[in-house]
Amino acid sequence: MTPQSMMREKSRYEIIFAGAGGQGLILSAIILGEAAIREGKKVVQTQSYGIATRGGLSEAEVIIDSEEIIFQQVQNPDIILAMTEGAFEKFRGLARTGALIFYDETFLEGREGNNLCGLPFTRSARDLGHGGSANLIALGAIVAGTRVVRMESLAHIVTETFPPGTIEVNMKALRLGENLITSQPFKD
Repeated sequence: MTPQSMMREKSRYEIIFAGAGGQGLILSAIILGEAAIREGKKVVQTQSYGIATRGGLSEAEVIIDSEEIIFQQVQNPDIILAMTEGAFEKFRGLARTGALIFYDETFLEGREGNNLCGLPFTRSARDLGHGGSANLIALGAIVAGTRVVRMESLAHIVTETFPPGTIEVNMKALRLGENLITSQPFKD
């Protein structure tokens, strides 16, 4: 399956980012939502995290729609990012219902099945010399693979979000995620 065929274009997307506190998942959800707003779409973003924020379970949800969003919680996720074993186990059953699950194969090797896409987000961030950019690498891969927003919109928000001294490395992370998807197509 090619990246372009990972998901049919839709007017509504429900997305979950899940992993450990401190991985930048809430920031990724905010950036994605801002990119969708830039494209004229309606967006709702919510988040939840455990008592021990850093290292505890962290989830962020984004709903992107061309119409007004009435119910503000994800009910039928289209896309899930699982950055930890716990997050993957919590959501893995949704792959059977058609949700695309992107997971960090740095920590979760050997997962197979329909609608699963494992990429080395954390290992790639370490190789880049910026371990904290795994969330942006994952975000770049998700957008490249699903086209939930245009990559140009996402890149523009990244340049506006981060301080000038970090924009270059963050843009490299985003493009690295895009390249991961195009060099290792999604398998079904």
